[in-house]
Amino acid sequence: MSQRVVNFCAGPAVLPEAVLSEAQRDLMSLPGVGMSILEISHRSTWADAIFEEAESNLRELLAIPANYRVLFLQGGAQLQFSMIPINFLAGGTADYIVTGTWGAKAIKEAEKEGTPRLAWDGRGDNCVRVPRDEELELTEDARYLYYTSNETIQGVQFASEPGFESHGTTSRVPLVCDVSSDFLSRPIDVSRYGLLYACAQKNAGPAGLTIVIVSDELLERRRDGLHSMLDYRRHAEAGSRLNTPPMFAIYVFMLVTRWIRDEMGGLAELTRFNRDKAQLLYDALDAHADFYSTHADAASRSTMNVTFRTETAELDAKFLQQASEQGLEQLKGHRSVGGMRASIYNAMPQAGVEALRDFLVDFAGRESGT
Repeated sequence: MSQRVVNFCAGPAVLPEAVLSEAQRDLMSLPGVGMSILEISHRSTWADAIFEEAESNLRELLAIPANYRVLFLQGGAQLQFSMIPINFLAGGTADYIVTGTWGAKAIKEAEKEGTPRLAWDGRGDNCVRVPRDEELELTEDARYLYYTSNETIQGVQFASEPGFESHGTTSRVPLVCDVSSDFLSRPIDVSRYGLLYACAQKNAGPAGLTIVIVSDELLERRRDGLHSMLDYRRHAEAGSRLNTPPMFAIYVFMLVTRWIRDEMGGLAELTRFNRDKAQLLYDALDAHADFYSTHADAASRSTMNVTFRTETAELDAKFLQQASEQGLEQLKGHRSVGGMRASIYNAMPQAGVEALRDFLVDFAGRESGT
């Protein structure tokens, strides 16, 4: 199949075509190396250069302060659900904000290491929104406050850090965040966080790589006597090479950071690009509110994952079939939510979103007879 479809998959997700092309060109032999990226030693000078540029590009894009470590790890976001409480909870208490599936999974793992508290739980309302600051029930002695910036499955997203302005939370309690599905889609004030992390397969590269950004101050609070592979400090001391790292995934991540900086103009420009794409879809859905309904409340809508449905499961199935026939793929919503989900990460071109917008409008007109 030579023609690429429009890929709305939630992850592994669409990658920039320029990055795919460069990786393809260099797959047989990296320039000046004579070996494939799949073959080089992670302790070679060539690997050193890849690590150094990947970290340097990320530090530039996010303006990461010098007192923060950047770690390139494995195990996906779900390993971080465990590593964070293993390192920092240590039988104590932490506050968790649950706005969707991934936050719920995270607190379940934390229960094995201490006493996580629900600072707010959106599951009673089917996780359709994020909380207002005044709704948060925060504790003074929490080891950290944990939240998920963008819930991929429900399509709800925080516009800013919870509790920061009204409660001054991060002045007392380290803020910890799973930024997996909106990582590098907008600027982040890293200095407000103790730790943030992202699996790469949404906005930053292929599956197999997890990026962790952690402050030196929080690292000093970690528990002693941990197994080496579960100890953030050991990974930091080993330069993310405590074991053999996923070199190909780190290499592609490096290319993605170049693409964001050089072709997309950095995170400020990318933020506008992503907001404009999302607005195209939300405007079309709102204009046909008698036919489509969105899962997320308007004030909590994600710019990365647009979740919606028609009036019936049968119409949803028809929508998905006809969309696929038009080359619009991977639009089926998660089984826990149903309906449709359009994941429109950084690498999704505006033309792809416009094609889906046009199909949305056409399908609603045909099926409603208007």
